[in-house]
Amino acid sequence: MAQNIVTEEKVIEEVKKAVAETLSSDVAAIQPDNSMIRDLGAESLDFLDINYRLEQAFGIKMARHFILEHIEEMFGEGTAIDENGQLTEKAVRFLQARYGDSFPGFKQNMDMDEVPALFTIRTMAGGVLDILDTLPEKCSQCGNAAWKSDNGVKIICGSCGEQAVFTNGDDLIKQWLTKIQDDKKIC
Repeated sequence: MAQNIVTEEKVIEEVKKAVAETLSSDVAAIQPDNSMIRDLGAESLDFLDINYRLEQAFGIKMARHFILEHIEEMFGEGTAIDENGQLTEKAVRFLQARYGDSFPGFKQNMDMDEVPALFTIRTMAGGVLDILDTLPEKCSQCGNAAWKSDNGVKIICGSCGEQAVFTNGDDLIKQWLTKIQDDKKIC
């Protein structure tokens, strides 16, 4: 269910805050389209800390594995990354289908190590919003559809106070890849 309780602006604000805290940066200097790596200097371990902060803020579980790893796991080794560590044509089609025009830099034979530099604050926010959009119609505790957010970040049941439970990021990626496969759009 697409939720409309936590806004994209609020998610971007929280991502900026998590990045600023992790990188010891000024949150006001961080822009939504800043590359996490090129513009802000994030390193691979920083992403773990940022994800943890976002999980705590929103009450969600971010993906532990990148989409390329899931493609390889689901469709076979070499499907996304060739023997030289470069993106395959199929990987580019998956990435473009998943991220649309927000990543014009994806191209076949691109070194897989270049991909993370394309991710921005807005990209991270999109991942959070995708998870938040798995908000169930009704609370699993009391069965009511009374979702709310007192702080604009965590969604709770307005009837019983139970925190909403969302699909985790890895399962969400797998569901999306299965749908793409079933639709035979790429495979």
